[in-house]
Amino acid sequence: MSPAGPSAAGTSAAGTSDAAGILRVGVVGGGRMGAGIAEVCARAGLDTVLCEATRAAATAARERIAASLERAARRGTLDRASAEATLDRITVTAELTDLADRQLVVEAVTEDAGAKTEVFAARDRIVADPAAILATNTSSLPVMRLGRATGRADRVVGLHFFDPVPVLPLVEVVTTLHTAAEVAAVVTDFATRTLGKTVIRSGDRAGFVVNALLVPYLLSAIRMTESGFATAADVDRGMELGCAHPMGPLKPADLIGLDTVASIAESLYDEFKEPLYAPPPLLLRMVEAGLLGRRTGHGFHVYDREERPGSPG
Repeated sequence: MSPAGPSAAGTSAAGTSDAAGILRVGVVGGGRMGAGIAEVCARAGLDTVLCEATRAAATAARERIAASLERAARRGTLDRASAEATLDRITVTAELTDLADRQLVVEAVTEDAGAKTEVFAARDRIVADPAAILATNTSSLPVMRLGRATGRADRVVGLHFFDPVPVLPLVEVVTTLHTAAEVAAVVTDFATRTLGKTVIRSGDRAGFVVNALLVPYLLSAIRMTESGFATAADVDRGMELGCAHPMGPLKPADLIGLDTVASIAESLYDEFKEPLYAPPPLLLRMVEAGLLGRRTGHGFHVYDREERPGSPG
């Protein structure tokens, strides 16, 4: 892939004046979130490049997307021709330089400030068009800290999707003190019109809107279980049947991943220093033990192989 200069069709001013000008998207990180973001972009007809750290990881990410599309085809939510066309629009790579001609690049690597900062600095060097937008899917880290690793902080924005990305309709658009108003408008239009998502806007503080409300609730349920006051099953059953929640708090904690919940909690506590955000000892011990929830088969609940993310069925 060769870098596109400012005069290339669809780049520079055309690439950011409105969402219709964004035709080439890059995603860094091919885990559940990154693969999901790449999938929804490709479903929307966009030329999508997904970059992973190694060729093996990139291949695994493509297989993850193919399995997701196959499930959608089996369920009848996507016809097979569209599923095949979607996969054809996705190029996987282990070379960040393959993102050089992208107009929007979304970072979706592990929820670690050091790793994300490194990706932002590298993208800033590689992405050729100075008008390209650099976005992050961080669920908890202040976006401005990441933007400061670049020479274009005005082009940096939070674009926070929710798991599973092809299913859940919400995207949080997070603007920093540096983000240009034009960039916020373009990514909002992109998420709504191009991807068909619903957008809520958030200021740049740890947790944004959803996780700042959700995570203290999850942590409270973990503390209740930790104290022996109620079992995990009863905590979840109580909120499902007593408050009409589709899932009690410990099931979504398992689905998100207990390591991710702990990481978000630590980011929230670092920013606000409020005890309700501090990760409970039980959560930290479970993460240390590798009991991370659905993807490992064991968290606050035990899961059959068919219930794990990415499994057949």
